[in-house]
Amino acid sequence: MGEPLFDLVITNGICVTAADVARYDVAIKDEKIVLLAASGSLAGVSTKQIIDAEGGYVTPGGVDCHVHLEEPALFGRGTSSDTFETGTRSAVAGGCTTIVAFAPQPKDQPSLLRALELAHEKAHDNCFCDYGFHLLVGNPGEQALSEFAALTEKEGVTSLKIYMTYTALQLRDGEILSVLAEARRHRIFTMIHAENGDVLNWLTDQLESKKLFAPKYHSHSRPPTLEAEATNRAIALSSLISNTPILLVHVSDPGATRRIREAQSNGQPIYAETCPQYLFLTRDDLDKPGFEGAKCVCAPPPRDRASQEVIWTGLRNGTFSVLSSDHCPFNYDDAEHGKKTPIDDDHPVGRFREIPNGIPGIETRLPLVFSSGKLPLTKFVEVTSTNPAKLYGLYPRKGSLIPGVSDADLVVWYPDSDLPNVTLTNSMLHHATDYTPYEGRRVRNWPRYTILRGRVVWDRETGGVVGGKGYGQFLKRGHSTLDGMWEAVEEEGEFDITRL
Repeated sequence: MGEPLFDLVITNGICVTAADVARYDVAIKDEKIVLLAASGSLAGVSTKQIIDAEGGYVTPGGVDCHVHLEEPALFGRGTSSDTFETGTRSAVAGGCTTIVAFAPQPKDQPSLLRALELAHEKAHDNCFCDYGFHLLVGNPGEQALSEFAALTEKEGVTSLKIYMTYTALQLRDGEILSVLAEARRHRIFTMIHAENGDVLNWLTDQLESKKLFAPKYHSHSRPPTLEAEATNRAIALSSLISNTPILLVHVSDPGATRRIREAQSNGQPIYAETCPQYLFLTRDDLDKPGFEGAKCVCAPPPRDRASQEVIWTGLRNGTFSVLSSDHCPFNYDDAEHGKKTPIDDDHPVGRFREIPNGIPGIETRLPLVFSSGKLPLTKFVEVTSTNPAKLYGLYPRKGSLIPGVSDADLVVWYPDSDLPNVTLTNSMLHHATDYTPYEGRRVRNWPRYTILRGRVVWDRETGGVVGGKGYGQFLKRGHSTLDGMWEAVEEEGEFDITRL
């Protein structure tokens, strides 16, 4: 017998891409997809390993481009409960094969490259899945802006995030314009957290003056108007810099959604992201007995059920290009670094303004949405894998099933005839967080196998997480290719202050 033709064959599966659903066998060699063949035709070929999908769906590996891991305590006393090791371990167990996490630049750090260096030190040889970085810009001074060219040309980092809220990171409008102008010159894609931080702080002070401290008042301090106003302002600032592309992250509000849709209809390169918390949680989840609502404190907060339906519609009609997790985990039962840090004798239900802001979700993102039945399968793949890969310069290596081009990153789901009907519990998850906000929810499917560059890294039936720490590689990324955004922007001409 000679050398096997392939390293791995997946047979009898129904392959789903952003464009098509069809029955194919998939052959893998040297970390790449090398062949798609008629269903069942590869069952007898020479291969090192074979997986019978038994009629289950086979999708590209999930690409989650909004993940917070092992970040310093920028917003107060809270410290992330997940390291790059535990967060990426959780990712592969939920069908996610690629993440893009953040390299945060505090306001007292002038250099973006130094912030990136520190993030690399934490992630190197510690990841179960492939990964990249966005720069989180807190200090857009002269040095930071001068480093944009090196980020793209040398470091393979082609995106950044800025905040319109949080005292530790909030940028003023003039600083945002400076970032957008420099980002446009270097084709760096800018993500924006759009909430009006000044109004938020004023409302928080008003609520506290009335002794309203419980977790449920987090949503009162962040009414939809704050998100809609900041979204409108971000779009206006983008238009001022010759329509430089931006992405509004974790959108929750129908008013913000309508403004985004309007800008898109007018031809502006405005993109948007939403997250499972705005599809499956509501503000009522913050109003649980005692301090329990803190488990669902995130920003923006979950809205009402009518808002959920608007967000689902936005996913179906393309207003939202991507569905990310915004995995930002803090342990609940932790009074030193977690959700319970603001509890003391004077505040037995804590102070909502000091509750660490964020929830875990990297492992549950794909199963929750796949199981919902609210998105066509092609749209599910588009918003959870293909579009993120295109937006963040990873396509077609990631987010697709193109022979000879795409990495062999795949998820094999259970067939309809053998659905596992999982009840979500935190004990079944693989993060380092002591709760999930989705405890007790039933999902009708879960990844049976997760495959990263041709290697099975998650085998739900016989081994759980079977991949190794350190197999995940750092990904140098190119510029965004979604909708040919940068080519279209170049037609607008270079930004010129004298033209204002």
